[in-house]
Amino acid sequence: MQTSAPPPVLDLVVPVHNEEHDLERTVRTARTFLDTFPYRARLTVADNASTDATLTIARRLAAELPETRVLHLDAKGRGRALHTAWLGSDAPVLAYMDVDMSTDLAALAPLVAPLVSGHSQLAIGTRLVRASRTVRGPKRELISRCYNLVLRGALAVRFSDAQCGFKAIRADAAHELLPLVADTGWFFDTELLVLAERAGLRIHEVPVDWVDDPDSRVDIVATATADLLGIARLLRDLGAGRIPLDEVRAHLQLDRTVTATGRDGRLLGQLLRFAVIGAISTAAYALLYVVLAGPWGAQAANVAALAVTAVANTAANRAFTFGIRGRGRALVHQSQGLAVFGLAWALTAGALGVLHLMAPAAPRPVELAVLVVANLGATVLRFLLLRGWVFRPRTRPISSVSPATRPGTAATGTLPTEGVRHP
Repeated sequence: MQTSAPPPVLDLVVPVHNEEHDLERTVRTARTFLDTFPYRARLTVADNASTDATLTIARRLAAELPETRVLHLDAKGRGRALHTAWLGSDAPVLAYMDVDMSTDLAALAPLVAPLVSGHSQLAIGTRLVRASRTVRGPKRELISRCYNLVLRGALAVRFSDAQCGFKAIRADAAHELLPLVADTGWFFDTELLVLAERAGLRIHEVPVDWVDDPDSRVDIVATATADLLGIARLLRDLGAGRIPLDEVRAHLQLDRTVTATGRDGRLLGQLLRFAVIGAISTAAYALLYVVLAGPWGAQAANVAALAVTAVANTAANRAFTFGIRGRGRALVHQSQGLAVFGLAWALTAGALGVLHLMAPAAPRPVELAVLVVANLGATVLRFLLLRGWVFRPRTRPISSVSPATRPGTAATGTLPTEGVRHP
């Protein structure tokens, strides 16, 4: 009686679109490398809506080379191709590499090993650490570093390189996360990593040797614009609690506690977001004060401007600086925020009172300058109280929920070893 062969340990996907010139070299090189890989591996070419001879070449190579297959999609999009290929695979470890082979394949074993052992759920290649060796032009280097800096500031991520085309994920984690990833293009990688980190999955980073492809056809401006829109969308959805990451944590039985903020809690990232929100709030406060001071007087205008901006400031910091999702405790947070506002008002009102005592005829620009300085001091006080009191993380253990059984996946621990090649 014949039994079907067990699935390979690794499924390495190469997403392609109109790559007739580079595809054959890449597939043959990758297949030769995988034939000596420590784990049995399949190579999948995911063609997304090519209009040249890419699909024809891919099918010819799949018929010729062992453990090589082709997946064709009628719609374009790297994220869509990876989503479809990974969810349709029976391998317990899923990976992908760019067709230009910018990343040295020597990093594949260090990328996959922590997923097989159960050490991590995701692994990414990084070009932005000291151990990496990267060859590329200054413009792409600057864009990449600025993009990852924006990610750290806006979304408080800890991973160093979001867009390196060399990543791997355990199948059980992929089945939980991929249905939540909305992007089908180049932002797919970033969105997947952000959701994984917010859910508490462990992400392993591997320094890579990477050489820029001078013939890359990626539209940098269009890609950067789409990425920024994607970041804004993620901020909105995470802040509104629309992404069910608690279910991911429960299904994967993550062995860690998760804070109610869903943020990494690092001071620098919180300070950056708080500073941006504070700058906007200060500008709004100054504008309101100037408008209201004439008809209402200095003290009344100060109270009104502070009250309006305080409510908006608390809501913004709740969502973006400290990552509180949903409506739970929203009224409590606003009440505590108003108490903090009271202290800020006392500080600014006191500064204004001292000014009028020392210079009763002080002109409006001097009043505004004193209030802005006092507001800066009040802002520092607000941050300390918001971080240490209002939005102080409250830890809670993850409840044990049995993960859904899926073919070829394992919720925790090491993966099956049928596909390991022993020397």
